[in-house]
Parts: sequence; structure tokens; C-alpha cells
Amino acid sequence: MAVNGNIYRPMKAVVEKVIDESPLIKTFVLVPERAFSFKTGEFIELTLDGIGEAPFTPSSSPLIKERFDVTIMKAGYVTELMHKLEPGAVLGVRGPYGRGYPLEKFIDKEVIILSGGCGLAPIRSLLYALIDIKDKLRKVTLCYGSKTPQDCIYKPLFSQLNQIDNFSTLRTVDFADRYWDEHVGVATVLLDHIDIDLPNAVAVVCGPPVMMKYGTMKLLEKGFPDHLIYLSMEKNMSCGLGKCGHCMLGGYFVCRDGPVFTYDEIKDQPHIW
Repeated sequence: MAVNGNIYRPMKAVVEKVIDESPLIKTFVLVPERAFSFKTGEFIELTLDGIGEAPFTPSSSPLIKERFDVTIMKAGYVTELMHKLEPGAVLGVRGPYGRGYPLEKFIDKEVIILSGGCGLAPIRSLLYALIDIKDKLRKVTLCYGSKTPQDCIYKPLFSQLNQIDNFSTLRTVDFADRYWDEHVGVATVLLDHIDIDLPNAVAVVCGPPVMMKYGTMKLLEKGFPDHLIYLSMEKNMSCGLGKCGHCMLGGYFVCRDGPVFTYDEIKDQPHIW
């Protein structure tokens, strides 16, 4: 979204609310100065004036135009300062950019989603979009993993999804506490606990690179075709416009050609994980 014809000038957005998701992750509810539209899976550049900017995928429903959520993990200088923001603070927003999830290809399919850590942020947006078309889907299964129960984000989301017909969730943690009564182990183990109608299924993977790698390998072992595994490859994006070259993935720019790719598109590119 260009402001006054300048593709580098961000639009202002005010922080309406800050939600603590985990010790390292917060969700910021932002109210833009005008209606803001995005497709699920697309990303934005979020600017902290005078400090810098970073790419994030909105984690809210793409159907809502008046406000949107951005979930941020404290992982560096800019994100650490963003975590100190309070309601009333002003941020800049550029975008949306990239290519999101092709929902039209999920119609009449069973959707298997494998996610981990903060990778659930873009997946939450996807889930809201899938809820809107739930009558056109066979089934949606979310498999999510976090390090500990405290690191699990969007805790109310799981009970909400389990109350929707044909939606179900499974959670696992690497390290359980005495109150945890769900699965224990890496996220990929959850794929062994679900029945998949392979001829009528698609898979979505989003999370830390090592989880995405072994999750993709597991899906391939189960018989998923390369072209039906969708990956969110948020790799070192910077300008958002395919100009700086920081996010090159073989012959692709992740910011321009992705961040959503099928495994078939990128499997032969070097260093994809």
C-alpha cells in the first residue's frame, strides 16, 4: 500500500491493545489510519520510527479491515523495543506484500496444519479464513508444538476450534509440567495421531526451520505429493519489494514470490531450510 505514491512511506497505525502470549511473545492489536486489507498469508513491514522495521504476517482475520493483529517474538533489537510499546503508541505499516495461501485450492479438501512456536501467528489468520469457508471444507486439523506449556500461544484458540464442526486440534510440548495432560514430544509426532484421507488432503507447515524441514519429510513419508504441501518461508525479508536481495531463495525472492510456496516449487533450491 503506497502512501501518497511513495512505496517506502508507511501508513500510521495506533496500538490499541497489547496481549502477553508467552514470556517472549506479544500480540499487538493495531488500528490503521484507514481501512487495511490483506489476504491470509501475506505479510507487512512494521516500522518503529527512528529505529527500524521488520516483516510480520498479520495474525488476525483478513475479513476485518478496521484493525488487525501482529504477533511479535522478542528476538532482536527492533523487536525488543517493540515489546516495550504500550497502548497509544504509533507504528508504521507498509504492505501487504507477497503471496498468501491459495484458499481456492483448499475447497473440498481436508486441511492438515503443522505449526510450532510463533509460527502459529500466520496460521491463526489462516484458521480464521478457513472458518469463514468451513462449509466448503472436509475437515481441518491443527497440530501445534511449543517448548513448554507456558510457551503455547493463543491458548483460548484451541478450545474455540474444537467447538467448530470438522475442526480439531492437537498440542504437544517438548518439556511438560505436572499440569500438562496432552502430548509430549516434537510437533511432528502429532502427525502419527491423526487419520488423513490422502487423496483429498492438503498440508500447511509453518514454524521454526528445523520443524518445517522434518515436518515436510514426515508428510512426504506419509504420501503427500510435493505440490500439496504449502510452506510459509519467511526468510530474512527486509525491503518487502524484491529490491534488496536479502531474502533470495535460489531463483526466488521470498518477499515477492512467497512467502507461501509449495514444496514442489522450492525443493530443488539450495539451503531452503
